[in-house]
Amino acid sequence: MPDRTGPTPHEGTPSERRSNGGSMRAAADDAGQSEDVGGSLADMDRRTIDRLVAAARDAHVEQIELQFADVTGAVKTVAVPARRLAHVLEAGEWFDGSAVEGLAREVESDMYLRPDPSTFAIVEPAAGVPCARLICEVVTPTGEPYPGDGRAVLRGLLEQAESAGLNYLVAPEIEFFLFPLGDGVEPLPDDPSSYFERARGRSRQVELEIVAGLEAMGIRIESSHHEVASGQFELDLPMLPALVSADTVTTLKSAVKELARERGMQATFMPKPLADAAGSGMHTHQVIVDRAGRSVFDDPAADYGLSAVARAFAAGQLEHAPGLCALVAPLVNSYKRLVPGYEAPVAGSWGRHSRSALIRVPAQVRQEEPPVEIFETRLELRLPDPSCNPYLAYTAMLAAGLDGIDRGCELGPPLEEVEHGFGGGHSLTRPLPASLGEALAALEDDDVIMAVLGSELVELFRSAKSLEWEAYRRQVTPWEVAAYFQRS
Repeated sequence: MPDRTGPTPHEGTPSERRSNGGSMRAAADDAGQSEDVGGSLADMDRRTIDRLVAAARDAHVEQIELQFADVTGAVKTVAVPARRLAHVLEAGEWFDGSAVEGLAREVESDMYLRPDPSTFAIVEPAAGVPCARLICEVVTPTGEPYPGDGRAVLRGLLEQAESAGLNYLVAPEIEFFLFPLGDGVEPLPDDPSSYFERARGRSRQVELEIVAGLEAMGIRIESSHHEVASGQFELDLPMLPALVSADTVTTLKSAVKELARERGMQATFMPKPLADAAGSGMHTHQVIVDRAGRSVFDDPAADYGLSAVARAFAAGQLEHAPGLCALVAPLVNSYKRLVPGYEAPVAGSWGRHSRSALIRVPAQVRQEEPPVEIFETRLELRLPDPSCNPYLAYTAMLAAGLDGIDRGCELGPPLEEVEHGFGGGHSLTRPLPASLGEALAALEDDDVIMAVLGSELVELFRSAKSLEWEAYRRQVTPWEVAAYFQRS
């Protein structure tokens, strides 16, 4: 994997890079974010370092937050005084690398954070202290990429795809719930609204303020709307290079939680917080473009507008769906969402109108000269939920699709909804894993995804998730007591 610290070509145009998760008042652009900075830390362009330092000084920044994600996707932070910014950009910053292991943390290990200068942003003050942030990758004391760092693994796969002339773009739809502060989880009494209705009560105001707060931080929101359940909302992000999108999702989730808390509510990205309500997904639209930025998925003359490349990519994802589950739906709770009756996928099917399809092909908007940012054919993967680590999820999604292209996988007929049941003479494919335990077993059987992630990252992830699964299996729930205590 190339040893790079700056934006790589697959990270898009300068304007796209500025939307990567929080550049308030375009500070990162003023800091030279639009430059393509390559090489190791020691080779970083001195002009870029000087501009970042000047941007921090002009904004009166006092602390620099060095952010990274652990194996579960949780945001971790090391803060340094702003006076040390130049040194950190040049040499990195030491930290205890076992923090990357999440719940599987065992022993301390010396590691270094390597900042990506394209992610520099002035953020909302923390406790009244002006702060900036940099998203980092993890390197060993010898300067080698740490194989347990999900961001570096995603970047490596994207660079491999780019060398073949392919760039992976994604646009996630992120659903979440708002609840009153406190221990209880109950539907909001002043929000009886449903799908696409105009929300009422306090949650409507909080939703508007959350979107405004994210926009002020430089996180572009294409649109937002009320979802099916009370207090449930969706934020739609623009189509972005996958690494930029993963950075944005990671930043967005923590920002939404903080913005909600400041307004007396709590936000959760838990996939299924209410038993009798719809769950929260992270449906992700996907496009592969060539070096000229043209989609290789689009064929106006073909059924569903799908090119041969798009069909093979979709077929690869359907084939690898069981192994994908552990990474895109990584919680015990995720499998309470993936059940019939709530417009969530339960088997490896595809179509246009079926809301339970694993992959949906939205209807194309055909224009004679569409804007460059409009991609007429997209593959919407409906399997992920917002609890996932987006770096690992996008890595596995891309690996599955590329495997389909490499092997020329054939896409079967679509599954479509008709007025009474399903039509088209198509039978359901094999069902998805019904539990986290089944998903982890399917991941172990998926040689392609395992190889792309690498043995160290897989072991960290599997260890963390196995702890969750075993802890859940040992629980005796109130439902079990109510159902079996008297009968047994």
